[in-house]
Amino acid sequence: MSAINRRRFVGKCAGAAAGAWFLPGFAHATASSLPSVQFPSDPRQRVSVAAYPFREFIVGWKGWDGKTPSTVPVSQQMELKDFAAHVAEKFNVHHIEPWSPIFPSTDPKYLEQLRAAVERAHSSVVDIAVDQGHSQYAIDQVEREKAVTGSKEWIDVGAALGSPCIRTHIDGAKDSKPDVGRAADTLARVAEYAAKKNVVVHLENDNPVSEDPFFIVQVIEKVNSPWLRALPDFGNSLAAHDEEFQNRAMKAMFAHAYGICHVKDGEVDENGKASHVDLAKAFDILKRHGFKGYCSIEYDAPGDPYKPTAQLVEETTKFLS
Repeated sequence: MSAINRRRFVGKCAGAAAGAWFLPGFAHATASSLPSVQFPSDPRQRVSVAAYPFREFIVGWKGWDGKTPSTVPVSQQMELKDFAAHVAEKFNVHHIEPWSPIFPSTDPKYLEQLRAAVERAHSSVVDIAVDQGHSQYAIDQVEREKAVTGSKEWIDVGAALGSPCIRTHIDGAKDSKPDVGRAADTLARVAEYAAKKNVVVHLENDNPVSEDPFFIVQVIEKVNSPWLRALPDFGNSLAAHDEEFQNRAMKAMFAHAYGICHVKDGEVDENGKASHVDLAKAFDILKRHGFKGYCSIEYDAPGDPYKPTAQLVEETTKFLS
């Protein structure tokens, strides 16, 4: 399960693989219309490392303003295509989750090179975290069309890299508050395209307004497609709410999860206030919901990400054992 070609979708299989769940409306779906990923069962093989915490170490990162160069010395930086080998060497982990803003290119030639580099590291891409900047629930139809187009483009990238899924944001809209109906209509089109490419689309509880976990669940349930799932993030909801809300959020999100979740032991809010994740409780919720997908380590706090990531890899492996 460590190489991409050992972890591809088993298309048109007779039944759903471990980790699949069914909403009531799925009863009419045929086996060929359901995602079926062969997830590994070995605890360490279920661990992935997200590229997001290491953005400063990736050549080409231009900062949040698009023009501020990385503060990391050039000697410590690497190309995105070398990230899989770097993760394998530093953390003994063979699955990665790239982040869309650090891709130097998405043309087919580059994607072939990136996939080949990942395979040489005996690794695989298990998700692409996509930031595209368009709202699926905007009143403006042009804005919603841009959200669909952007998601389709990254679904194609995921398919080219052999990734079983992508994560797309539900971005805020200037002309509307979060709207379940419009978001569901937009994402239903994305899910329909994703099914054709064998790439599951996940929604993450990130922005506390546009990606409120219970809003996400409403959207997923309205779309009612096995190709649109939830990506539970252990810490994002905790940064904006209390622990009780976080626990309810995790239960709601894991009930609709499939291929990936984000593991972190804390989060820092906009004011610099740190919160702490009860990892034991989070993993208990994960197990109670029978989640079989990947656990992507996404350390998200100021400072060097290497030591905290290594610690989270080991803790995650133990909790999954």
